[in-house]
This record gives sequence, structure tokens and C-alpha cells, in this order.
Amino acid sequence: MEIEVSAQAKDKRLNRMVAITVVILSVFTGVCNIKDGNIVQAMDLAQSSSVDAWNQYQATRTKLHLAQDSRAMLAVVADGNATGKARAALAALDAEIAKYRAEAPGLAKQARDFRQDYDALNIHDDQFDASEALISTAISLAAVAALCESMGLLFASWAFGAVGLFMGVCGFAGWGFHPDFLSNFLG
Repeated sequence: MEIEVSAQAKDKRLNRMVAITVVILSVFTGVCNIKDGNIVQAMDLAQSSSVDAWNQYQATRTKLHLAQDSRAMLAVVADGNATGKARAALAALDAEIAKYRAEAPGLAKQARDFRQDYDALNIHDDQFDASEALISTAISLAAVAALCESMGLLFASWAFGAVGLFMGVCGFAGWGFHPDFLSNFLG
């Protein structure tokens, strides 16, 4: 007596819907990963530019303090009887001090601007990260739905996938929607 065991799924329609779901979500995730990679590169550049600008600001402030101290020492040594050389040195130090005072605020603003660029890019990076997490969950649910032949799990997969697609579209469109709930939970 032979017993045949069929490994075919009972509901081929469900399997087709799962397959279409997985393909759509996988392709979207791939495209999102490309964009997210570019955003991460831009974030790295903004971060390093911010650090460079702050370093330049600190160097300028240090040179300003050195010039001020040198001027004060020269003024004490000259003690009102400044010779031509001392007056020229004091004038040169005054010019340096003025230059550094004028430079410093611009460098600080530049560093803050780079930081703002980084923060703006980080919002979109978080959107793509949330999209990837939600879509990965959706694909996993779809796979289990196919194995268990459960429409309920497929609907849950579609719900996670829809939110994941929304987060990815937010990242591409540059919308300010931030997944605080997810970032705080995972961060």
C-alpha cells in the first residue's frame, strides 16, 4: 500500500500574493538601501566638515589669545616709551587681533551649519532605517503566511509593508516625518 504525500500548497492564490508582496518589498528595499548609503556618505562628509570647522575655529581663537597676550606683554615692556619698532609690532598685533576677531564668528557659524546639515540628513537616514526594519518584518510575515497558509498573517505583512513603504517614500521625498517611536525604541 502506497501513500502519496502532496507538498503542494492548498491555496495557490495566497502563494501568488505572497510572492508579489515579497518582490515589491524587496525591490523597494534595494532602492532605499542605495539612497540610504548615499545619505550616510553625505552625513560622514558633513560630520568631518563640522569637526574641521570647529578645529579651525579653535585654532583661530587660540591665535587670537596669543596675539592679545603678546600685545599686552609688548605694551608692558614698551611702557609708554614705544620706539618705532615697538609701535610697528603693536600695530601688527592689533591687525592680527582684529582679523581673528572677525574670522571666529564666521567659522563658528560654518561649523553649526555643517551640524545642521548632519542633523537634517540623519532624519532621512532614520526614515530609511525604519523602512528597512518594517519591510524586513513584512517579508518575514509573508513567508510565514505562505507556510501556514494564513491570510491573516499576509494582511499583517501588508500592514508592516505599508508603513515601511511610507517611511521609504518620506525619505525619498524629503518629508520631515520622523519615526521617533521607532528611533527611541531601537536607539
